Amino acid sequence: MSGPAEAPPLSGRGRRIALGTLALLVLLAAAGWGVYWWTTLRFIESTDNAYVQAPLVQITPLVDGTVIEVLADDTDRVAAGQPLVRLDPTDARLALERSQAALAQAVREVRVMRAQDGSLDAQSKLRRAEVERQRAEVARAEDDVARRRALVDSGAVSDEEMKHAEATLSAARSALAAALSAQTAAEQQALGNLALSDGTRIDGHPSVLRAAAALREAWLALRRSELRAPQAGQVARRTVQVGQHVSAGAVLMSLIPLDKVWVEANFKEGQLRHMRIGQPVTLRADAYGSQVEYRGRIAGIGAGTGAAFALLPAQNATGNWIKVVQRVPVRIELIDGPLAEHPLRVGLSMGATVHLDGDAAAGAPAPAASAADAPAAELAEADRLVRRIIEANQQPAARR
Repeated sequence: MSGPAEAPPLSGRGRRIALGTLALLVLLAAAGWGVYWWTTLRFIESTDNAYVQAPLVQITPLVDGTVIEVLADDTDRVAAGQPLVRLDPTDARLALERSQAALAQAVREVRVMRAQDGSLDAQSKLRRAEVERQRAEVARAEDDVARRRALVDSGAVSDEEMKHAEATLSAARSALAAALSAQTAAEQQALGNLALSDGTRIDGHPSVLRAAAALREAWLALRRSELRAPQAGQVARRTVQVGQHVSAGAVLMSLIPLDKVWVEANFKEGQLRHMRIGQPVTLRADAYGSQVEYRGRIAGIGAGTGAAFALLPAQNATGNWIKVVQRVPVRIELIDGPLAEHPLRVGLSMGATVHLDGDAAAGAPAPAASAADAPAAELAEADRLVRRIIEANQQPAARR
């Protein structure tokens, strides 16, 4: 049997047509690529070296204590203000009761000092009157001695009577000295008591203020025996156990607010040439595929490359040098996307595409509103307790 018939070789004209067609296709592809680059590619920069980041809120106690209850576990979602851990409050409660009693005692002591002001002033007036009386007695005794001394030589006054008059004068002078000393002591006591209470109200007296500060401290210590979530989020890295004695500052668990995530994209240094804060970004998560798209914008560009802030930065001035293209972290804020249906979790890989022709006038995102000042609210409640105790103890009770 004969083999298959061989195709006749192309003629010179056919080869020219085939080569021309191929060249035309190449030229059309290059032109299409050029048009695509001119209209689209030159206005975007993309990278797949991007990852989801989020704030890491550490839950730490402010006081020492023993854990009696753990109310949240890993993966639990918690609301702002929700209790997470409770410490034994017995010691803190007793300290609060002692501080309440100390504040009431301080108020009553100030009341006593104010009441003593009038009493000591009256005593000072009595001491001054006693001094004047003793001075009069001394003057009378001196006159008696002077008269009797003139009559001693004539024999009208006996030596015994003269000695008696001189003894009376000496006793009067001693009594005057004692009265002067008592007057000085009374005046100093009145001045000292006045210095402790003058010029201030009861609630502004240093002793009351010191006792009130101790009460506020005890109040905060009692409130801090219950650790609450500072904001909404998901619990992660829980390490605390019931019965464990924890110290102030020890990390018990972490809280991740997944509604405040951002994307950190690491672009090559050559890609940053036309990047500006505020430019729009299209994001896709590897976990959900290219069909799920998020929109964001550049919130900030890192102050240095990743290598510059590494634990062991490169020493390019030593040995043989090899140029390595560096990458700079770019923070991307999420402004829209299906976060409810497709939530982003910390560490997920992302693909980021920056649209360089987008409007960058929006600038950096506005700072988020700060959470309520929980310590200030706790102090306000403690202040109300302080005022109640002062008001209850600064007025005398009605006589029955």
